[in-house]
Amino acid sequence: MTRRRWLVAYDIRDPVRLRRVYDIVRSHGDRLQYSVFLCDLDAIELLRLKTELRDVIDFGQDSVMLVDLGEPGRARSATMEFMGTSLSLPEQGPTII
Repeated sequence: MTRRRWLVAYDIRDPVRLRRVYDIVRSHGDRLQYSVFLCDLDAIELLRLKTELRDVIDFGQDSVMLVDLGEPGRARSATMEFMGTSLSLPEQGPTII
């Protein structure tokens, strides 16, 4: 099964949920910053990560961003996916992440 590299970042409003989300994401990848992780996942691992997060986050208050960086070691343009609240991204022009 092909692995893909994912950038996972989150903004969680409740300290209890924040700790649970941190534990979930940490078990799937490596921390780059306080709430930013790099995860190399196959399709089943990605589904498991999303399922675990869906069971914890408050979709009205929290936000989890998953950025598909492609296959590890290959250059590719990223695709962004949000769970919960999200910012509107510009439709044209440069995108700064």
